[in-house]
Amino acid sequence: MDRPEIKDRVYRVISQVLKLEPGQIQESHTFTVDLGAESVQSVELMAGFEEEFDIEMDEDEALEVQTVGSAIDFIARYLK
Repeated sequence: MDRPEIKDRVYRVISQVLKLEPGQIQESHTFTVDLGAESVQSVELMAGFEEEFDIEMDEDEALEVQTVGSAIDFIARYLK
């Protein structure tokens, strides 16, 4: 799976969980400050990514991911 496809799917999960339009999301955005995710939503995002990509992420590592772009890269590593 290439990075553009991963990015599209990550944006879709973020827009569903945080009730945002995909156009409001940028790779440089942080989940908490820029996108307004609260801690409960961070867990929902992680669950959403796991379901979307059929992967199981390390929770501690995943919760350290702060930006949309780093989430895309993080997920891409699991898919290799």
